[in-house]
This record gives sequence, C-alpha cells and structure tokens, in this order.
Amino acid sequence: MNIYISNLSYGVDDADLNTLFAEYGEVTSAKVIMDRETGRSRGFGFVEISDDAMGQKAIDELNGAEYDGKVINVNVAKPREERSNGGGSRGGYNRSNGGNRGGYNSNRRY
Repeated sequence: MNIYISNLSYGVDDADLNTLFAEYGEVTSAKVIMDRETGRSRGFGFVEISDDAMGQKAIDELNGAEYDGKVINVNVAKPREERSNGGGSRGGYNRSNGGNRGGYNSNRRY
C-alpha cells in the first residue's frame, strides 16, 4: 500500500518516516519529497507498506496525529496523473498563429 503523508515538519527526513511507520509493518520505501531548487523538504512524503491491512491501520491511527510538532494528514496515495504538454493551453502568446491574418505583412510589395 502506498501512503501519502502531508503537513510534515521541514525537519522530518526519510529515516524518520521509516521509523514512524515501521511498527505497522514492513516499510518497503519511505521518501520525503524535496524541493529541487532549495533542497528543503516540501512538507509531504510517501511510504510504502507491504501489507495493505497494516497500511490501513497506520492510516487510521496516524491521520490527525501530532508528529514533530505538527498535526499530520495520512491517506492512501492516489496514482500520479500524467502531465503532458500537448492538448491543453497554458495561456500566454500563441506563436503558431497559422500565418498572416490581416496584419502587416513585411513581404508585401507595393
């Protein structure tokens, strides 16, 4: 079971998550997500527990609990949605306007 933990203190690291969840079963991975630019924790992470029943017990007991001075949120992780650059508009200037549409044409001869 993949578990999502949010509202983590910035001092919590992978080993801390592993220790926190170890009493609920075999932790196959524990990862605090770090900001690429600053190298600081983003305040959330993921833990994988091999036994789904124990993973659910961890969620039930740790969701809303205080850990390292903050009340954490613990839920089943949702599958990551694929991000794509195609298909959707992100706004801004559209450089591919399909040619001249009535504007000034510098190639026109008079």
